[in-house]
Amino acid sequence: MSVIAADRKPASDREPVRDRRLTRVAAGSDRRFAAISHALLILWSVIVIVPMLWVLMSSFKSTGEILSSPFSLPDHWRIENYANAWTDANIGRYFLNSVIVVVSALILVMLLGAMCAYILARFEFPGRRLIYYVMLAGLTFPVFLAIVPLFFQLQNFGLLNTRPGLILTYVAFALPFTMFFLYAFFRSLPHDVYEAALIDGAGDWRAFFQVMLPMARPGMAAVAIFNFLGLWNQFLLPVALNTDQDMWVLTQGMAAYASSQVYDIDYGALFAAIVITVVPVLIVYCVFQRRIAGSVSQGTFR
Repeated sequence: MSVIAADRKPASDREPVRDRRLTRVAAGSDRRFAAISHALLILWSVIVIVPMLWVLMSSFKSTGEILSSPFSLPDHWRIENYANAWTDANIGRYFLNSVIVVVSALILVMLLGAMCAYILARFEFPGRRLIYYVMLAGLTFPVFLAIVPLFFQLQNFGLLNTRPGLILTYVAFALPFTMFFLYAFFRSLPHDVYEAALIDGAGDWRAFFQVMLPMARPGMAAVAIFNFLGLWNQFLLPVALNTDQDMWVLTQGMAAYASSQVYDIDYGALFAAIVITVVPVLIVYCVFQRRIAGSVSQGTFR
């Protein structure tokens, strides 16, 4: 018995061994998880990047080259495809209409959404909770259910088939998401800074625009990117509310150009038009992508 007792190690000596074993198991599990995650990310990157590169390469090829050898490099880089898409397909005019409509709507929705989120997050007043949940309910409202009422409403105000009518419609549908996203940012800002601004003589408007709004800049940048992507790719609203061809946006122009030529379509110019449509989105995202990291917060009511 004394020999057996002597061979046994104390519990304090066995615990480091068990801790090291658990550490090795956890490290191995982390490595396997990291390997699987990286493999999935690489696969997803290939799925996304390869079609984009193929469209870019095809935009410099003729229709015959695209149909005969779709995956080979072009024998002659046809820069004129972009000129044909810009002029013959009127992509230039549709691009200008999209820029005017989306930029105007983005400025309005960011301003109104920031003011609405700031008031609901920082001030107590009767009906505050009701307004918040009503705005939140706007996120659940399907767009296609509002097409017919919107059509007659814009027609009654004389805004049908006009840029201002489309801008106001974009603002109305993007406002609930903007308010919901920015609510958490204004809710988390320190109240002492606001009080210090008031003590220094700033009014409510100056405290908002010069103190509180700059502090919410990461959230503003992130929600601006999301709104830009959604508004730039909007298709249903322009098709239903903007039937004047002179006022078409890029999504309408692309759909019309793809269906107008039927069997005699110029695929090189079509791919060039796609590149022209996608490039602004990529530029905006690449410039502001750092703002998205760490900016997505849940806008819960407190």
